[in-house]
Order: sequence, then C-alpha cells, then structure tokens
Amino acid sequence: MSTATAPVDSATGAATPPVGKGTNRPPGKSDLSMALVFIAPALFGFLVFYLYPTIRGIYFSLTRYNILGRPRFIGIDNYTRLFGDALFWNAMKVTLEYVALNILFQTILAVGIGVLMQRLTKNTAVRAVILLPFLISNVIAALVWFLMLDFQVGIVNEILANIGLDRITFFGGDATAIPTIAAVNVWRHMGYTALLIFAGLQTIPDYVYEAAAVDGSTEWRSFWRITLPLLRPILALVLVITVTGSFQIFDTVNVTTRGGPGNASRVIQYYIVQKGFTEGQFGYASAISFVLFVILAIVALVQLRLLRAGESDLA
Repeated sequence: MSTATAPVDSATGAATPPVGKGTNRPPGKSDLSMALVFIAPALFGFLVFYLYPTIRGIYFSLTRYNILGRPRFIGIDNYTRLFGDALFWNAMKVTLEYVALNILFQTILAVGIGVLMQRLTKNTAVRAVILLPFLISNVIAALVWFLMLDFQVGIVNEILANIGLDRITFFGGDATAIPTIAAVNVWRHMGYTALLIFAGLQTIPDYVYEAAAVDGSTEWRSFWRITLPLLRPILALVLVITVTGSFQIFDTVNVTTRGGPGNASRVIQYYIVQKGFTEGQFGYASAISFVLFVILAIVALVQLRLLRAGESDLA
C-alpha cells in the first residue's frame, strides 16, 4: 500500500503545496466576489462623480437651461452659437497663450532643477523646500503674489522704484496680465514637476553615464544624448498633467484679474463659469465644457503618441 507525500523544499526542508492546488488553482466565484467588494468603492465614485456628471453635461449642452426651469432640448444650437462667439475664440486664444508660457517655462525649469538635485544633492530637506510652494493653495498663492505685485504698494514695485526703474502694472496691463499669471503658476507647480523628473532620473542606471564618460562624452552631450531620451516616459506624463491642468486655470485668474483688463486674461474656464453661474446659461456653458473636454482628450492622445509614453530606450 503506497501513501502520497507532499513535495519537500530542498533548501528549508518544509513541505510545499502540491502543484494544481492552492496557489495555482483557477479563480472561482468567491474570488470574483471578493474582487468586486474591493473595487466597489472606486467604481461607485467613478460612476457617481465622473461618468454621470459627464453624461448629464453632454445632455445639458443640447438644451437651453437656466436652472430655474426645465431644460428645453434645442439640438446643436449651442454648438452653432459657440463657433460664432467672438468671446469664446478670444478666451481660447488667451488660454493657449497661457498654456504655452506655462508649459515652456515650467518644463525647462523643472528639468534643470531635477538634474541639479540628481547631480548635486539628494537631501530630503532640499526636496521638501522645493515642494513647499505646491503645498500652498492656489487661492492663497494668487492672493500673496497679487499683493506683492501691486502697482502702488507691492514690494516688487517698491524695489523697482527704489533702484530707479518704472513701476509695472503686472496684473493690470493687457500685455503683462497673462505672463504674470503664468509666472505665478510656474512658481507654484515647478517644484512638484521637478520632483517627478527627479524620480525619473533615479531610473537611469549609473553605468550608462560611466560608459559615456569612457567614450569621452561631455556633461552637456550626455544630457542631450542620454538623459533627455531616457526621460521620455516621465516627460510624457509631466506634459499631459501640465497641459490638462493649464487648460483648467481658473482660481488664479478669479483672484487676481477676473478676466481683465478688458478680455486680456479671460481664459476658457473663467468664461465657462461666467456663462453658467453669472449669466445662468448652463446649456451654453455645458457646450463649451464639452468642446474643451474633446480638445484635451485629443491633445493628451497626441502627446502620448508622439512621445511614445511607456516605452523606454533601456528596455
């Protein structure tokens, strides 16, 4: 009479579970139920706070709705009106100007800070100081810079006057309003972006730079030929986050300029809120929001495609 014995681990001498039982068994109904329990909170949040409002907003974009009455279906009239709305196109132009300035300066400065942290110091205290502006709320940061850059009593203009230079209407000038708003947001988000890039730099192995140094490559040449190409996946992530966040700029504008002077800083998000909550045109505001959603989706897809996010030259 023979008896079945469990396999024994040669290193520890302990019995191991037989193959086909326990760890390698196919998933059953109990596993599916347990998985549904774990994903239920996230699924509920997605359905209630993302999918339902999106579908509801698309429906409102096809109606005339002022929140005091029932929505009246009008087809694509809101979209037809939108393409002939000069203020909408001005808001889109102003937003694109802001997005270009924000992305250009934020990305360049963040890459520079990330590389300097990688090469000079990895001190945790330095990273905390760099991240500090990001921990301040947008409203507080905008209010502080609004007071510092005030034409009459702001400390920056006081310094300019004391050294013999003309005062500058930072938030009050047609040509300076958007660059000033962009500078405030670059200051606030630059540290967070730099830390993302710093994390990407940690994934590049040292032997790559050592091999380049043996071949006589300079620091500058290694940066262009090694660092930037190997940072492509994290740069794709940074650009998608920055672009989508930049298109949604609102609080800084609302605190500092309220879209002025004239329409010089009336960005698209401010225009949507103005149409919806100030003028009560929720249907038209929903149509603008849906167009903005489509633009952001296309921009994100094009960025991910062009930068081949997820692919690394190290693979």
